[in-house]
Amino acid sequence: MSELNELIMEQLHWFVVGMSAVILILLLAVIIQGSKLRKMRRKYDAMMSGTGVEDLETLLLNLKIQMDAIEEEQGNHRSRLDHVIQTLKGVKSKTGIVRYNAFGERGNDLSFSIAIVSEKGDGLVLTGLYNRESSFVYAKPLQNGESQHSLSPEEKEAIDLALKEG
Repeated sequence: MSELNELIMEQLHWFVVGMSAVILILLLAVIIQGSKLRKMRRKYDAMMSGTGVEDLETLLLNLKIQMDAIEEEQGNHRSRLDHVIQTLKGVKSKTGIVRYNAFGERGNDLSFSIAIVSEKGDGLVLTGLYNRESSFVYAKPLQNGESQHSLSPEEKEAIDLALKEG
């Protein structure tokens, strides 16, 4: 046993030196980590200043709630926009005009046919017939570019012009 005690005593100074080195390395690591932690704390305080929120968790929850509200509002806007697009398809925005001389007399092309149709081809055709003694105006409804009333060649041409319009 005395031999063991002598061995320990001989090596004790190396053990103390080694443990001192480990303690110094650990102390240095603690100082470096403390410095990094202070920098991070300053950045965190700068980020949280002016938000009126005490901690990051509350801030993230508030942002999540706001994001959900924005997504819901975006969905509402998308559905309203789809409704507007469908409504616009029914608007009578395409026109076709044909002027002609209906009675073959001397004179100008004062008779006309105007087709006013939607993208689907629904709408109407107005025809005005003019001669020296009188003038007449006729209206015919359209569904899908067709009418239940007979159409003159000029009315058909006006419908074709309207449907071909951009």
